[in-house]
Amino acid sequence: MNIPGIRAIYTFEMARTFRTLLQSIVSPVVSTALYFVVFGSAIGSRIPEVGGVSYGAFIVPGLIMLSLLTQSVTNASFGIYFPKFTGTIYELLSAPVSPLEVVVSYVGAAATKSVMLGLIILATAAAFVPLKILHPGFMLLFLVLTAVTFSMLGFIIGIWADGFEKLQFIPTLIITPLTFLGGSFYSIDMLPSFWQKVTLFNPVVYLVSGFRWSFYGHSDVGVALSLAMTSVFLLVFVGTVVWIFRTGYRLKN
Repeated sequence: MNIPGIRAIYTFEMARTFRTLLQSIVSPVVSTALYFVVFGSAIGSRIPEVGGVSYGAFIVPGLIMLSLLTQSVTNASFGIYFPKFTGTIYELLSAPVSPLEVVVSYVGAAATKSVMLGLIILATAAAFVPLKILHPGFMLLFLVLTAVTFSMLGFIIGIWADGFEKLQFIPTLIITPLTFLGGSFYSIDMLPSFWQKVTLFNPVVYLVSGFRWSFYGHSDVGVALSLAMTSVFLLVFVGTVVWIFRTGYRLKN
């Protein structure tokens, strides 16, 4: 394992975050605060509690998951796409680092940024509503596992994309709508029985549900199923990355 090579790429990616602090950290935190103001005031006054938890506190895991998914995908996709855009990807491919080390570097940096952002949003949320975390170990597990999984997806998108429009297509038009429809701001138990069954086909439901369980012990699906589904997503994305490097898909041409 080429540790110096991994460290060099990882450090470069992390340094980019601090160079764009306003966009990387401040903007998502301000957006989250606005969600609290809008949803907490407008909807919270009409829905006092969900599952025995105040509505403002109920939406905290969903807001964190919304930012975590979008930022993981965006950070990882831009990180690997930019070398393609500038042509420096060939230097990376010819460097004495293996495909595994490249993936560990870029995905590790993107996941680190997302976990940092998630913890900052959690601290921000605590300023608006009283929070309790019944299972902090599982909370961190879901946080890290989700960040790594969707950073892997972002890495795949960055390789697949051949323009900035495609780079934003999946996070904007797929990930964000699925998160909004995945129980981030409501319990799927509040839906009619038909739509409850339809919602179970949304993969984000399992992520949000497991993460919310770690806070309040309340979930729409079993926590074991949530962990299993997250692990399946990770394995699928890892398999896709392995195939990309074996075939050179959109890397060598």
